[in-house]
Amino acid sequence: MAGGGGRPRCPPGALLCVAAVVVAAGWGEAELKEEQSIDLIGKNEVYGDTRHEVNVYVKVFTNSPFLVCMDLALSQERIIDPNYLWIGPDGRDLQGQGYVNLTETGKLMIMGFRVSMSGAYLCTLSHKVIETTTQEETEITEAYKFMVYAYREADHAYQVSVRFTTTRCRLKTNGLFVEKLNKILNSTISHLTCHITESSYKCYSIRTPKNGLQYELFVNFLVNPFGPGWEEVCHRIPYDCEDVTNRRVRQAAERIGKFFHQLRHVLEKEFHTVPTIQYVENSFSMTPIDSCRPGFGKNHHTHQNCASCCVVCGPGTYSPNNEVTCRSCASPRARMYGAKSCY
Repeated sequence: MAGGGGRPRCPPGALLCVAAVVVAAGWGEAELKEEQSIDLIGKNEVYGDTRHEVNVYVKVFTNSPFLVCMDLALSQERIIDPNYLWIGPDGRDLQGQGYVNLTETGKLMIMGFRVSMSGAYLCTLSHKVIETTTQEETEITEAYKFMVYAYREADHAYQVSVRFTTTRCRLKTNGLFVEKLNKILNSTISHLTCHITESSYKCYSIRTPKNGLQYELFVNFLVNPFGPGWEEVCHRIPYDCEDVTNRRVRQAAERIGKFFHQLRHVLEKEFHTVPTIQYVENSFSMTPIDSCRPGFGKNHHTHQNCASCCVVCGPGTYSPNNEVTCRSCASPRARMYGAKSCY
């Protein structure tokens, strides 16, 4: 999912994905034909609807699709003396503003979209209807509302779980082994500016039908994309760097997966003897974990059509850290989009 400036990555099942994530609320009930939806994609346009507001999601620092000041049906008709008035979230006329591309046919593109540009974009279309027989003119006015939200890609990390057999639970070498394992893994992925965090282990005694009582270390850790040097890499990127950090952490996770597939050989090499702690075959598992930057969060109910996006926190909500949800404010409330606190 991206704005008009980049190639989109659309969530599975999204019907209207142009260069931004663009979904009109309620179009599921509007009996819009699929071929018409595909036509909208090609034109990079989102039509209004007089019955309800239309939600539009734009990746930060990219251009929005064109917001069209009419509905799809009206766009197929001849319109006499159309006049368009676009009002931004701050209540100002958008005509002549440097950050918009406003065409003579009433289409609005918001360029270099930033968090502060989120909000309601209102368009009023006035045009004439002429009675064929009497030539009587009637002025018609129609209003369209677009709710435009900034979004970012979620930051990805990977939760890893793996097990090892050991001779006893109360052994100092268990902890030393996990420390050594972390160092090996960090050295394996450091060139990708990723690192291992939240490492922990527990030891359990386990009775098995074939081998009797044995002891196992349950090791867990997070493959984190924000290792030493990640900020310098991002400074070379002109816009947001989620695509870069997500690609690197995916590569790091793949390297760690290969590491555990070859672990028996690695343990023998690092410890120079047959280790007393041994990898439990096929115990490796990895789960992707998403997080959002401060001021952004996920809301599957409010933003159903951008459920995988980190959408800007709306007025009255905030996100102070890398959680995946926006919190509600108690009074006084945050009055802006993208708040990191309520004050």
